[in-house]
Amino acid sequence: MLSELLRRNEVLGWTAVAHAILFLAALVFSQIDHRQLAGINIWVKPMKFSLSVILYTATYGWLYHYAEASPGSKLMVSWVIAGTLIYEIVCIFGQAARGVGSHFNVATEFDGFVFASMGVMIVINMLAALVGAGHLWQTSPTIGLTPAYLWGIRLGIVIFVLAGFEGGVMGSRMQHAVGVKDGGPGLPFLNWSTEGGDLRVAHFVGMHALQALPLLGYWTGSVGLVWGAAASWGGVTIWLLMRALGGRPLIG
Repeated sequence: MLSELLRRNEVLGWTAVAHAILFLAALVFSQIDHRQLAGINIWVKPMKFSLSVILYTATYGWLYHYAEASPGSKLMVSWVIAGTLIYEIVCIFGQAARGVGSHFNVATEFDGFVFASMGVMIVINMLAALVGAGHLWQTSPTIGLTPAYLWGIRLGIVIFVLAGFEGGVMGSRMQHAVGVKDGGPGLPFLNWSTEGGDLRVAHFVGMHALQALPLLGYWTGSVGLVWGAAASWGGVTIWLLMRALGGRPLIG
């Protein structure tokens, strides 16, 4: 599958490989560096973001291969997505190495610049993903790309992008928890709050429409089922967002 991914999109394929290496590095660091931030090992966030980028770039690179767009346009979108994510992970690893937070941290001018620039990069990233979605919206079903699979790709990317912009809600609040402070008791590894609302839940669920809906379309071949699942997925994402804004945890 790796060789096929690299054939389909070399830029995003190698970006996924690089982040797999970074995940392993952060895992090793977490075993030898026991510093904590808000009660969590400082290397947990780099691990989580590395995993997230692996899934994002591998999936997007695989699916964007089908887009009917010029090679130059597809290469530009791929490089923008890869470049902004590389910037993001460098900031996250760098701040972890310093023992400080990468998100919502404006303790110094440097920290504030890092956080603000990461916000700019992720907006550019989502806009590039949206451009790619536009290319896929103009793509026609072909052999190996059934209408259901194509609609799964289209709708999955749209929900993914909307959920990505939901990160702006967290940025505007300068924390992801609602009703409690960040860093309290949470679910294992994910660290989603078990005492108050957590905006990361809706963010996570919405963004993984990128994987779920194309798979559903590919396996079932039913356009109606894909549309129904997309509506349900979007509805659940909005419900989770409203639940979090109301200060209610996912569990409890």
